[in-house]
Amino acid sequence: MTAVSQILPSNAPTSPAAPTSPIDDLGTIGVRMTFGPGEEIYVQDEDADMIYRVVRGAVRTSRLLSDGRRQVGDFYYPGDFIGLEAGPTHRFSAEALGVCEIQVIRKAALKVCGEEGVRIERMIWSGTVRELQRTQEHLLLLGRKSACEKVASFLLDMARRFRGQVAELPMGRQDMADYLGLTIETVSRMVTQLQADGLVRFQGCRRFEVRNPAGLAHLVEA
Repeated sequence: MTAVSQILPSNAPTSPAAPTSPIDDLGTIGVRMTFGPGEEIYVQDEDADMIYRVVRGAVRTSRLLSDGRRQVGDFYYPGDFIGLEAGPTHRFSAEALGVCEIQVIRKAALKVCGEEGVRIERMIWSGTVRELQRTQEHLLLLGRKSACEKVASFLLDMARRFRGQVAELPMGRQDMADYLGLTIETVSRMVTQLQADGLVRFQGCRRFEVRNPAGLAHLVEA
């Protein structure tokens, strides 16, 4: 695992478009580490003896298949736990989409931290439940939705993470494609179609706004 083991300065740039939200304090357990854009936080098949929580920035999980293809698992934002595994090793790798601050906690440390450790274990359990829900939603997205519905669902979900009218994607089109099980060309065509239908409007490759929330929601739920 590579990292710059120092706390991120308060004025350092974070990943563009990483939505911010209040997160519960984990106290002094663990250490905070910074990761640069594209830097690995942990790798697939590595021992899962650590727990990670996003403090600032955005993180992508992905798995490389034996033939070189990549499947993006999910995207994580401030307050999210990553690396929660049912087995002894990580099924996916985790990489920073931009400059990230991550709190890293050794699992064994929770057993000797008394009430504080119990509180954090409860938070981890809640995070595990959310992870299961996200996995189920991703499974439905991959298996039962058309290409247009997949892209619309993704953009609607991202838009809901922002309080303002304009959302900025922290990931590129290839990441979107690998998450949705599409080609990058198909993602681009679907974005063009959604814009032509007046549902969204992009300002460049990553900034967009939802022009017709009801119409986009109807398409997603169809």
